[in-house]
Parts: sequence; C-alpha cells; structure tokens
Amino acid sequence: MDKKEKLLPQLLAYAGKRKVLTYLSMVIVGISQLLALAPFLYIWAILRDVIAGDNSRIAHYGWMAVAFAVASIVVYFGGLMCSHLAAFRIAANMRKTLMRHIMSLPIGFLDTLGSGKVRKWVQESTQSTETYLAHQLPDKAGMYATMLGLAVLMFLFDWRMGLLCLGTVALALIVMVSLMTGPTLKRKMGEYNKALDAMSNEAVEYVRGIPVVKTFGQSVFSFKRFKASIDQYQKWVIAYTLDLRMPMTLYTTLVNASFAVLIGLTLFVAKGGGVDGHFLLNLLYYIIITPAIAVTLNRLMFASENEMIVAEALDKTGRILAIDPLSDPSEEKLPDDNELALQDVRFCYPEASRFAVDGVSLSVKPGQKIALVGPSGGGKTTTASLMARFFDVTEGAITLGGVDIRHIRKQELMNRISFVFQDSRLLKATILENVRLGWPEATREEVLDALHRAQCNDILAKLPQGIDTVIGTKGTYLSGGEQQRVAIARVMLKNTPIVILDEATAFADPDNETRVQQAFSEMAAAGKTLIMIAHRLSSVTGADCIYVIENGRISENGTHKALLEKGGKYAAMWQQYVESVKWNIK
Repeated sequence: MDKKEKLLPQLLAYAGKRKVLTYLSMVIVGISQLLALAPFLYIWAILRDVIAGDNSRIAHYGWMAVAFAVASIVVYFGGLMCSHLAAFRIAANMRKTLMRHIMSLPIGFLDTLGSGKVRKWVQESTQSTETYLAHQLPDKAGMYATMLGLAVLMFLFDWRMGLLCLGTVALALIVMVSLMTGPTLKRKMGEYNKALDAMSNEAVEYVRGIPVVKTFGQSVFSFKRFKASIDQYQKWVIAYTLDLRMPMTLYTTLVNASFAVLIGLTLFVAKGGGVDGHFLLNLLYYIIITPAIAVTLNRLMFASENEMIVAEALDKTGRILAIDPLSDPSEEKLPDDNELALQDVRFCYPEASRFAVDGVSLSVKPGQKIALVGPSGGGKTTTASLMARFFDVTEGAITLGGVDIRHIRKQELMNRISFVFQDSRLLKATILENVRLGWPEATREEVLDALHRAQCNDILAKLPQGIDTVIGTKGTYLSGGEQQRVAIARVMLKNTPIVILDEATAFADPDNETRVQQAFSEMAAAGKTLIMIAHRLSSVTGADCIYVIENGRISENGTHKALLEKGGKYAAMWQQYVESVKWNIK
C-alpha cells in the first residue's frame, strides 16, 4: 500500500476515542465551504435585479448573503474545534508513544542516531502532524466540497460558459498533477529533505567546532563539509526553481484563463447578435465565481506538499519505532557477586562494515581498578558501553556474577553499574535535584555527604544559594571539570558497586583534575570496582590492570610497571605522553 494511502490510518491509530472527531471535522468544514458558495448566488441575484431596475429585494439578498457568510464562518470554527481536539490528542499520544519506546531502547541508540536528530524528529514530526490534522486535513475536505459545489454552479446558468471555464481548470489540474505534484513532488521533497538534513547536521558540527576555529584562527571555509552542504543546498534550490519555472507559468496562465475564454466566447456570440441582458448577466455571474476555482486549486497544490511533509515525518517516526528495544527477561536472575567478565565479545554498529569490538575477553574482580587505554577509535568506549548494556553484543557474552547481563532486569543492572560520561551534562535545576537523580529518595544530608566525598565543597561555597542554586540561570554556570565532580557526586549517591568512568577528566583543568582524582580515590577506598577509560595515562598508573585496546582488540594488558618493562604499545604511548607533558612554549 502506498504511503499516501496509509497516511490517515497511521495518524488515527493514535487518536483513541477522538478518531470520530477527525471525520466529523472534515464533514463540518465541507458543509461550511458549501455554505460559503451561497453568497455568490445572492450577489448574482442582486446584479440581476439592479440590471432589471427592481430594487425591492436587494436588501433581502444582501442580508441573506451576509447570513450565509457568517453561518459558514461559525460552522467552519465548529469543524476546527473538532479537528484541534483530535489533533492535540494524536500529537500527545505520538510523543508519549515515541518517548516510551525511546526509553526502552539501548542508551547507545542515541549515540548512533544522534540525540539532536532524535529530538528534532520527535518535535518536528508531532508538530507537523498536529498542523496537518488541525488545519490542513479539514481544509482539504473543504476544498473538495468547494470544487464539487463549483462544478454544480458552473452548469447552473449557462452550460457553455461553465464548460469553457471547467476546461481551463482541467488543463491547469493536469499540469499541476503531472509536472508539479504527485510522483514528481514526492521525489523532489525527498531530495529537499536530504539536502536540508545534511546542511542542518553540518551546521551543528560547525557550531560544536567553533572553539577550534577561534583557537587556531581558521575561517568557516576550513569546514569544507559545511560549506559543501550549503553549496549543494543552494544548487538544488536553484535547479528546482528553474525546473518549475515553465510548469508554474503554464499552470498560472491556465488557472486564470477563464476570463480570456469568457471574453472570447462573448465576442463570438456578439458576432451572431446573441448578446442580450440575460447573456450579460450570466457572464457577470461566471466572472464573479471563477476566481474561487483558482484559489481552491492553489490551496490544493500546497496541501499536496504539506501531505508529503507529514508522510516524511511519519517515516522518521516509524524508523524510531522500528528499532528493537532491549529485551527484559521474564524471569529475574540475580548475580551471585559483582564480578564482570567479557567472553569473546564482538560488536558491530548498524550499517558498519567491520566490528568495533572484535573478540575481547577480560575479567574484572569486585573491588578492582582497571583501565582501558589506546588510540582514539580503537573501541574503548564501545567496550565500556557494552558492559553497561548500552548495546547488546553481536557475538559472545558479558556476565555479571556469572549471569549474562541480557538475563538481568534493566533496573537491577542499573542498580549495580553507574556510568560517568566524558561530557556530563547537568539539568537546568538545583544542585540538589541534579545529584538526587542518582537516588531520588535521598535526604538532603545524604546529598551533601555525596557532594563532600566528590570534592565539591568549593563549588557549593561559591554558589549564591549553595546546594539550592539553579544551574543555568542568572549567569550561574559550572566549568566542565566542576560539572564532572557533580556528576561523580550523583554516582556516589547512587552507590553502585561498579563505576565506569569514560574520560572523566577530559575537560578538567589541573586543579579540577586533582579533585576528580581525589574523588576516584574515595570510591576506590570504598571498595568500588572502577573501570576507567583515559587518554591521560598519569590517571591510570595505579590501576590493578591496564588493557590496551586498538582496532577493537586487546593488544596487551598488565600493570603500569609490567607494561613499561614489556616495551610494547603501552610503553610507546607512555613515552609520548611524558614528552607531551614536558613540552612548553619558550
């Protein structure tokens, strides 16, 4: 079945008991548009009486025209009330359905598809469907009713004039469907959305890279992909405009050609002496009513374009809903302890050509502190994400206390594993509320204790309202390192036995890094299992075991001292790190 045919049923699937309101709105708006045609008849009657010199009923016809116009508006608003009630319910249910499904998806799904793109899809898809259902769909039903009513009115007085007027309209309709809408518009809208998405994505990347641009004094042209996407979009828009130039000119000419045709008919009839008062009266009627056809056709053309936008929005929504959620076992299995083990684990991202993690096996005993190091893109973060089940492994297994983590309920797994991201973000809320995300039932004293153990005392001291300060308002912001410490306080409050730290000191200055390391020492002293991902090798020298991961594989592992003595990849990395620390500008 074609996407267009499935459009309304897909939307009404979210309507619940308000589905009938959508159909009712279409009927009511259709009636309102038929009522809106009645004033044309009364205007014609006024012109007839004026020409005939009879003024007795002109006022009556005028008030009747006003009454039908007002009735049309009132009925139209009634139809819109119905359509809006249904549209709001459908948009709300769509958002709820999408967010419930997103909540059930692996956290890594946001990394692969992009959190910004997901947010954009959820907001724009529901917004476009709401606009379509609230306004465009009932208006489209009204347009069809108008066209039907006009077709009847065309033959009401003079079938010759009506046939000529409808002939030009039919030709304009053929041009619109064959050259401007239909399959042509569908293909062009797809190209347009791709060009626009590419430009939007590259714009986001450019904004994120502004610090680099300013640091190194580069111009916008250093971001070649961004400029290329703008150039491609410009090229597409100009080409599309030029392609539509002739069809649009032909369509506009034909849809407004009724006057020329009517004048031609008048001249032809005048030669035979057939022009009388009755003929001129009919001519005035058709001159008055034919512009309504052009307006209705133009609205239909734009309605077809809006329908394509909604179809595209539903396609994006369907792509999210088609992603399989994480399976939750029907029978709960509790791990015997907190030993984490990877057994020949392989993982491949969707549509990727090679494994991001390729045959990794390791074991982390309770209370151990291990580190994952290696070149960027080697698979460190992916390996750690698999441990927290941000994704499910493609091959192999990850066990916690001897139980495959796929057989552990998500809530139980999250009660045992915490994750501190490389770029932790705080919500626009108080410090208290941000930290309480780790354990919503925590008391104020327990939150303060977690902040103290995370070395956040200096942060609270400088904030105007301490723990009750709202981040992101009135110029109150925290640096990257300070945000990391608050995020660590959240993890400490959650008090899980396993903590994964993904480049937790990446954005910290030396002072913040020292405090973060003190917080790590606090967690290690409490017997937590720490799994650290780091590029700053000085932060992992005290690890019980260091795993060097490159190309998705473990190339070597051991303690800092043992790996230096081995003289392999880690030793080379350490030498480079030491030299980089010594480097300075003289």
